[in-house]
Amino acid sequence: MFNLKSIYFYFLALHISTIKFLKKIYFTTNIYNNSLKSKTPEQFYFQPNPFLLSSITNYKKYSFKISELDPNIFWLKKNKIWDEKELHSFLWLNLIDRKNDGKSLQKIIDSWIIKYSKYKRNLWENSVLSRRIISWVLNAEIILKNGSFYFKRNFLNSIVSQANHLKKNIKFEKSYTKRLEIFTALILTGLVFKEYRNNFDVGIKELEKLIKTFFDKDGFPLTRNPGDLIFFSKYLMLSRKCIKDAHVYVPEFLDTILEENLKNLKSIMTPNSQTPLFNGGTEIDLEEFKKFLIENKSNFKNKKNLIGGIHFFINSKIALFFEAGEPPKKNFSQSYQSGPLSFEYYLEGSKIITNCGFGSNISSKAELLSRLTSAQSTLTLNDTSVTKFERNKLINKIFGNSIKNTFKINNYDTIDKKDKINFTASHNGYEKNYGCIHKRELLLDKAENKLSGTDEIKKRKDGKPINYNLRFHLYPGLTAVKTMSGNGVLIQISKNKSLLFTIKDESIILEKSIFLGGNKILDNTCITISGNLVNKDKIFRWEIKKNI
Repeated sequence: MFNLKSIYFYFLALHISTIKFLKKIYFTTNIYNNSLKSKTPEQFYFQPNPFLLSSITNYKKYSFKISELDPNIFWLKKNKIWDEKELHSFLWLNLIDRKNDGKSLQKIIDSWIIKYSKYKRNLWENSVLSRRIISWVLNAEIILKNGSFYFKRNFLNSIVSQANHLKKNIKFEKSYTKRLEIFTALILTGLVFKEYRNNFDVGIKELEKLIKTFFDKDGFPLTRNPGDLIFFSKYLMLSRKCIKDAHVYVPEFLDTILEENLKNLKSIMTPNSQTPLFNGGTEIDLEEFKKFLIENKSNFKNKKNLIGGIHFFINSKIALFFEAGEPPKKNFSQSYQSGPLSFEYYLEGSKIITNCGFGSNISSKAELLSRLTSAQSTLTLNDTSVTKFERNKLINKIFGNSIKNTFKINNYDTIDKKDKINFTASHNGYEKNYGCIHKRELLLDKAENKLSGTDEIKKRKDGKPINYNLRFHLYPGLTAVKTMSGNGVLIQISKNKSLLFTIKDESIILEKSIFLGGNKILDNTCITISGNLVNKDKIFRWEIKKNI
């Protein structure tokens, strides 16, 4: 059902969609493509380090031989190694055999320029195009080595034309991550071509605006997505390194935000070198990035136990991450997952309790499922999500699948003592519809490596019965068996290591669940406590400890 706000966004989305449609038609005309042409740069005045490309890709460090591939069929759609966009981004350039593949690479790029030098919708999408420019600029030395005059000219002109397209369309790009890619591409072209120093100036100016808009005062993304922290850190480090190597003054704002970003990232990194699965987070292996940070002497450590609404404690044995932040504003909520007071728990390097993760690269249905409160390790009432999401297809297409409502986090408190740390918070997300407040307390015993929890439902006396489900999603690969008493679960981590989950005066159900955080669907088990309440409060007391 539409309200006035939804109607406004619908017609605004319709207006923007119409403009985008007309622009895409205009982009295919000779008039537009001729407008992208400008002066050919004389040369690359600065050669960036090609190995910087590996800092922003997820590809493993291994080589393959382009010389073994036929350049004439390389761009055919039947290529099964990468999907079309990924192939045309050229991020795979960090995998090539740099000693022997130069000539073959020239043929492949020459073929690309002949086939795709004019606008084509998917291949000139801002993110794809920006990554292509970054990849080409960083690998220019091997691409241009012993190349003909005509190849060099066409290659340089192609970079300039693509950069001109980005400059013309910056204002139409709403995605914060895609804008970052655009600005990085412009910064790099402005560094390597003195004739286009304006690209550098534009990129830096727009980047500073983006930083002020996208991060909170502590340098954490306003999306509250740890994955965005990783993404921005990588691209900002790339820009800073190239600026410094080109002997150009590094803007102060870039140093400041990078230091804040890296402090936060190092602080929130899980024992298995990932980030917790909150608000759009997925499992990204950060081992190589950690090495990159060390090599670049970026060894920061944040002493806080609170970042971006995520409260945490990490030591050599245990790690606990507690989601006690309020939802982001609508324009930052496209990846928000409705999991207030959810948590993730690690013991001795093994992840025990998890959220289901963000299923964006699986399907639109999986993405929606992964955002529901039931997909998080927390409480649901009547199996409804605390936050609701925009379902109109046109609005989603233009603005992303943003949230439609909000809630407040109250009574947050942290007590950190020598042997124990206590996190407490409550939220009113169910108060309007069900007259209930959910309060959660997590107590971590540092000495005994034991996690205890108390969940409380404070119920308004209105006579309406409510169904509740308290869920604890186990990480994939862990086996779970109920104890004879019915109020305990034996969690098997390995052959000689197990944990015991117990809850006082409650019956446990072991449900099948799915895990989406690794960008593929995995089966896992969920410990669930279900029941009904009418006109009274409800308290759950549970704990997870080593099974002796």
